[in-house]
Amino acid sequence: MMSESIWTARLDAAVEAMRPDGRRILLLVPDATRSCPLDAVFRALHARLAGRAKKITVLIALGTHPPMSRAAMLDRLGLTEADMAGAFRDVELRNHAWDDPAQLRSVGRLDEASIAEATGGRFRLALEVQVNRAIEEHDLLLILGPVFPHEVVGFSGGNKYIFPGISGPDLLHFFHWLGAVITNRRIIGVMDTPVRAVLDRAAALLPIERYALCMVVEAGGLAGLFHGAPEAAWREAAQLSAQLHVRREPRLYHTVLSCAPTMYDELWVGGKCMYKLEPVVEPGGTLMIYAPHIREVSVVHGRLLREIGYHVRDYFLAQWDRFQHYPWGVLAHSTHVKGDGTYLDGVERPNVNVVLATGIPEDECRAINLGYRNPASIRVEEFAGRESEGVLLVPKAGEMLYRPQQD
Repeated sequence: MMSESIWTARLDAAVEAMRPDGRRILLLVPDATRSCPLDAVFRALHARLAGRAKKITVLIALGTHPPMSRAAMLDRLGLTEADMAGAFRDVELRNHAWDDPAQLRSVGRLDEASIAEATGGRFRLALEVQVNRAIEEHDLLLILGPVFPHEVVGFSGGNKYIFPGISGPDLLHFFHWLGAVITNRRIIGVMDTPVRAVLDRAAALLPIERYALCMVVEAGGLAGLFHGAPEAAWREAAQLSAQLHVRREPRLYHTVLSCAPTMYDELWVGGKCMYKLEPVVEPGGTLMIYAPHIREVSVVHGRLLREIGYHVRDYFLAQWDRFQHYPWGVLAHSTHVKGDGTYLDGVERPNVNVVLATGIPEDECRAINLGYRNPASIRVEEFAGRESEGVLLVPKAGEMLYRPQQD
């Protein structure tokens, strides 16, 4: 764990390197679904920018997550309304809205050749790159957020706070589907992925200087703070995350109880409790997402997910004419939660039996092609200490990646 004196010294160096005097700074931060000491770091950062920066705008890098209320944004930053009227009166708070064309600006295109090269030939198409128009009002884009193993891009952080954090729909849907086609097992915890290559190429199109402060979190505190160009700072953070956030298991498990923390308030984000544990579930095994507090599949995407259900990748690829017109990011989420499997001769065979022990009703779970168990029937303590039997309890799932030792 880093002492406060060490990480504040690194913050001092970062602030001087970004030359904040007279600049309009657009600060990208995560919503409440990413754990990190954002409040402490933000306060320390602001103390070093106040009176120097011409403008400070905090933009919540929501991707397609629901917008945060003002009260939730203040809580995330550790602020009060009194703070905003006093020492932090120079700070403006905004949510990103990925589906509002009025908020978006095109910064260029990734052509077919670039996409083909970045994806190893998997896709050949051109994409318009859109980001929040706030970049037009600022001259420095500062990314502040944590780095963890990630199912779509390998490791989160860096330019991923731009895409999907403040991007438009076309690119975010594409790269999520790209990750799904490659599959969670082959992407998660891998530093150099085709998805990361696409994001870095898109970020290079932005007509604004980019800088990053990448946090690596351990036990709620800072284990690392890296600064510089987003690509370089992210790489250093991802190397440390690979050491701290990957747990090697001596065996596979036939039953996993994956307990979702309350920061995951819908299945759209609670699915991380599957992604991070899929590698250690034995073929034919069961993974239960235990989250009595989750009552929604997705506030934003629930209607579409109820139409298509949750399926393995090959289910969609075998019926592409039927599904290609759905948002590809929604298809990607579906396959990530369902996990690997096959679809042959009209029969779908997932490798993992995913069961929801949540507040989502049984009939809805069955309708979306996921298993159900009444969460009231589960005594969490009965799953503890049974690894030798092939049973694994993970009390706080979603950020630590579990892998077999031999993988």
